[in-house]
Amino acid sequence: MLRFIMSFLGSIFSLLTLGTLMAGLILGGIFHVYGKDLPSHEVLAQYTPKTLSRIYDGEGQILDEFAAERRLFTPAEEIPDLVKHAFISAEDKNFYTHAGYDARGIGAALFEAVASRGETLRGASTITQQVMKNELLDGSRRVERKVKEIILATRVEQAMSKDRILEIYLTEIDLGVRSFGVTAAALSYFNKPLAQLTPAEAAFLAVHPKAPYSYHPVKNREDAIDRRNFILREMYQNGYLTREEYDEALADPLRTVQNGDFPSYQSERPDRDYFTAEIRRRVTQQFGMSEEQFSSAGFSIRATVDPDLQVEAENALQRALESFDRSVGEWRGTGKSIPVEALESEAAWRAALGNTVVPRDIALENPWHVAVVLAVDENQLQIGIEGMAESDAEPWIVPRNDIEWMRGNFFDNFAPGDVVHVRRMTQDTDGAFIRWTLRQVPEVTGGFMAMDVNTGRVLAMQGGFSFQSSNFNRATQAQRQPGSAFKPFVYAAALDSGYSPATIVVDAPIEINTPQGIWRPKNASNQFYGPTPLRTGIEQSRNLMTIRLAQEVGIGVVADYAEKFGVYDDMNRVLAASLGSDETTLFKMVAAYSMFANGGERVEPTLVDRVQDRNGETIYRHDQRTCEDCSALVLAAGQAPRISSNRERVMNEITAYQLTSMLQGVVQRGTARSAVNLPVPIAGKTGTTNDAKDVWFVGFSSNIAAGCFIGYDTPRSLGRGASGGGICGPVFNQFMSEAIKQYGGGPFEAPEECQFIKIDRLSGARLPDSASGANVIAECFRPGEEPIFGITFDGGFAMGGDLELFDEVSAQTRQITTSTGQSTTVGPRATFGSLSSGGLY
Repeated sequence: MLRFIMSFLGSIFSLLTLGTLMAGLILGGIFHVYGKDLPSHEVLAQYTPKTLSRIYDGEGQILDEFAAERRLFTPAEEIPDLVKHAFISAEDKNFYTHAGYDARGIGAALFEAVASRGETLRGASTITQQVMKNELLDGSRRVERKVKEIILATRVEQAMSKDRILEIYLTEIDLGVRSFGVTAAALSYFNKPLAQLTPAEAAFLAVHPKAPYSYHPVKNREDAIDRRNFILREMYQNGYLTREEYDEALADPLRTVQNGDFPSYQSERPDRDYFTAEIRRRVTQQFGMSEEQFSSAGFSIRATVDPDLQVEAENALQRALESFDRSVGEWRGTGKSIPVEALESEAAWRAALGNTVVPRDIALENPWHVAVVLAVDENQLQIGIEGMAESDAEPWIVPRNDIEWMRGNFFDNFAPGDVVHVRRMTQDTDGAFIRWTLRQVPEVTGGFMAMDVNTGRVLAMQGGFSFQSSNFNRATQAQRQPGSAFKPFVYAAALDSGYSPATIVVDAPIEINTPQGIWRPKNASNQFYGPTPLRTGIEQSRNLMTIRLAQEVGIGVVADYAEKFGVYDDMNRVLAASLGSDETTLFKMVAAYSMFANGGERVEPTLVDRVQDRNGETIYRHDQRTCEDCSALVLAAGQAPRISSNRERVMNEITAYQLTSMLQGVVQRGTARSAVNLPVPIAGKTGTTNDAKDVWFVGFSSNIAAGCFIGYDTPRSLGRGASGGGICGPVFNQFMSEAIKQYGGGPFEAPEECQFIKIDRLSGARLPDSASGANVIAECFRPGEEPIFGITFDGGFAMGGDLELFDEVSAQTRQITTSTGQSTTVGPRATFGSLSSGGLY
């Protein structure tokens, strides 16, 4: 009997041994087969998560962020243990002890699947296996994938530290609300950094790996709290929480951003605007990447923008555009409406209004609100306002006197269901509410830009009325004719070619043969002024003088100057281009004017000071100047470090000063005299194109250049009387009034080589050093250069001897010899009368 029992036990042992051997061989074969073509786990050693790119201002405040997946990278050593323990308790309590897979967990999952006949399938993946699934494999629920997962997990555990694996997991995991990784999720749910999370909040984050979009704190609140409390219990049982901490966490009511308990992280950031969108466009071009690659690159970008001046630029341009739009007297509204049926209940119209796509980023004077017309009466509109509650103090009524500026009455312009913009009208003195007033995004549009003339740092830029209304940046992308704002480049070419501000050029009619027929350009005033000094020509924006000057200097020379300054890449070599008929951008014009202001040195405009990659390494820096003394341990008292620059000189320093002085005259006596009035010296030039389709003003102080253009996107006349000085000048003036408070300004510095001679600015005649008066100006001449009298330049265009000059020039005439050797009779001097800003023709 004993022999039989021993024999039976031996057989059983043999079968078990053979079975174990066979199982081992089978498993070995399976692992060998599936382990041959697996992706290399070494890929994880170069793991670079898709992290969002951020733009900061000079003070380190976030201006904007761009994300394909909203993810922020945090190294393992900076992730609090509390957060690590929450996820380990929720997903893999044996994380620090297993070899990549949990055999007990796998066995329990298999037993549960068999017992339920496949109805209950739960995961048994460790954190390491989840990293393999997310990073190296697909997400399918197949045995084959699970085997590969285990094999890779085992290999990775041998090659990488536990903290590195956990770092990848906590950075990559989807935690709902479009947030990836614990750092981004902490901001999205609680608007907190990881270090400030409570145990209850850390446990709530750990709820989501199981099903990221099934535990929303509002929509699935009860399920979310139940799952959170389960994780807290696990944390307590695993020794990560004390009893007191556990009880306190269980009592937490689950306060989140989504439930309105905390302000949204997104709401604390400014709306996207033209400046940050332009940074993305330029950085992607510079580094040769797509927008998606940029949004995943993890860049930290330091912008040049001055936030206060950006607000002022936006406000100044919007004010001018709205003022012009209301002068037209036409109501267009938003062009959107909601069904009349939705007006029957407040909940319905609020829901419909919330789904209507209209701009919500306008804050001119007061924030603009989106509203719907509920009822139209003869003397008032009844409206409903998004996100607002009606009160007796602020009734939702728009009275009849609010629409006096527009043609027609309420019935002509409005119908129930119309979606409109409104804002509070308030007292200037104490901000007291007056009434709700209707607003609309203007049809006319434009751009504005300001930059530091010495560094090229763009301080403010506005590309239209509202970014949400149109994200096309008219400051950098709109190709428009600059008109008379181009004339300084003609005069710069002449001054560098030996002319002076006192040089006389004939202002008289011209006829030019073109392939399209005879071109007869004229001054904006339709008058002619005879021989006139260059200074008066640019101050009063004389078209005919500019054409004759371009002919004298050579249109090729003028084009070379325009291209050297970056105004054009390839300017047309035709005389019409001297009046700004070729198209360029405001961005290029302001940059070119900056070179006048800084004494003639090239300056490259930039919206970015520095770009750092995801590792904090600087990969771009705009300022290439060198500090000569920064390495010195000691500097003499009162001595500052010397900054050296190797910038290219694009024009003679004296030429730059002469032109700047002449452009000061534009502001003091010329076409901008009634629009620009500032406490520091300002130089600039107006521009009005043919039929006033575009109006410009570009100007500068000793340290800031700024420019504005306004026109319709599809060019058409702005109307009679529209001019650069009248429409754009006030925009410049409003902005610079604030910019000067911060950045100051002073006299334009004259080169040491300047030889000053007093000149009559109307006739160009030399005056004694003791002369004074309104017409006397001290002009800068090059050393040894003095004005030459008796020669008048006409560009080779003959001038009729019987020409009637404006202002009834005296019959006292004199004979002059033109540059072509011809003789003609002209008056002794020209006057300038009352002029507009000039233009193309």
